[in-house]
Amino acid sequence: MNFLTLTAENRTALAEWLDTGKTVTACLCAAWCDTCTSYRTRFAELAERHPDQYFAWIDIEDRADIVGDLDIDNFPTLLIQRDEKVCFFGTTLPDAKLAERLLQALLEKSDTDLEREIAASAEKQAWQDECNLKPRLAD
Repeated sequence: MNFLTLTAENRTALAEWLDTGKTVTACLCAAWCDTCTSYRTRFAELAERHPDQYFAWIDIEDRADIVGDLDIDNFPTLLIQRDEKVCFFGTTLPDAKLAERLLQALLEKSDTDLEREIAASAEKQAWQDECNLKPRLAD
């Protein structure tokens, strides 16, 4: 299984996924958001098309213990991470094709390319501390 809705019971699974070297794409949404509700099915279908990667649905209110102080401006917000590298964090249109293109572009990059991009961007450097799911899951 490569898709989960984050709960207190499966947070260890998500933490383990982050140690595999594969990309984890997390969608940060809220149950009360109609846009999120309609996007969830398309996000799950994206996971089905990429069985070699991992996908997590994180309700920002139910999992406030993990999301905490992340600056979420709108929904859906995607957080894409490979190992310790936060590759993307931001609001996207609720379009699974857009998310798929974003994911595909990141999958084509080597770790060296990602590290170079992170080093060249103050925003991406900030994501490494502020948005990294590994320490958030460990707390």
